[in-house]
Amino acid sequence: MEKIRKRRFGIIASLILVLVLVLGVLWASQTVKNNQTHQDTLARVEKKGQITWGVKADTKLFGLMNTKTGQPAGFEIDLAKAMTAQIAKQTGKKLTANFVPVTSASRIQLLKNTNIDGLISTMTITPERAKIVDFTNVYFNAGQSLLVQKDSNIQSIKDMNDPKYTVLVVVGTTAAQETKKYAPKAKVIALQDYASAMQALKSGQGQALSTDNAILYGLATENPDYHLVGGVFTKAPYGMAFDHNQKPMTKQANQALATLQADGTYNRLIEKWFKNVPGLDWHDLEVGK
Repeated sequence: MEKIRKRRFGIIASLILVLVLVLGVLWASQTVKNNQTHQDTLARVEKKGQITWGVKADTKLFGLMNTKTGQPAGFEIDLAKAMTAQIAKQTGKKLTANFVPVTSASRIQLLKNTNIDGLISTMTITPERAKIVDFTNVYFNAGQSLLVQKDSNIQSIKDMNDPKYTVLVVVGTTAAQETKKYAPKAKVIALQDYASAMQALKSGQGQALSTDNAILYGLATENPDYHLVGGVFTKAPYGMAFDHNQKPMTKQANQALATLQADGTYNRLIEKWFKNVPGLDWHDLEVGK
């Protein structure tokens, strides 16, 4: 009887093992199939006739939701439209631009999940990010700065290097790690988005908000009691991003960007959105000059 039980147990165990192996093979083959279906971003956008861009909808000047139209508006929105039109010319395909709002925390995952085809969302090019996404050439020169109340005694990032001070940043940006480099003693609090960070600054949860200077200038235009101090203490060049190993799409995007810079479209967009921002020298933002 014991031998029969052992034999039955052995048969059941073998069947379970075979089932696990079969399911594993099926899962692996399906994963490969799924990866293949969205592996080539350029082929995907050409097939659907649309480039879905992940853009900001909470960042004045770059991408801010227009309550009247229900659509985001800003420099990056206009640039994405121009990029789409130029890539359509280059490929001979009919392409339209579609926009999906993203946050600094969600954008890379949405790209990896193919919810979007590309990112143009105030994303700083870093070596760490370049390991998981493909960046285009730089399309915007930015640098990290500080936004403080106008009556604040804080004049630079060095003044924040004290445990009594708190710097507010946004989740998913490079601001926290860069702040710690220049003000290691300061406390850093990360908020979900810029609206939350600005509200935290107003309510006294921190003495300064830190991110890229052009973003802060956008916040300052809406909050006249606050201003930028200390210039920039980092370089934070922005690049458009596609999923990793997407050379055909990245090549088309770089070619399109170069064309827009050469024919004056790019400079006109920079001037349109940044020329009249108080205190900001919009010429410093241009690339490809």
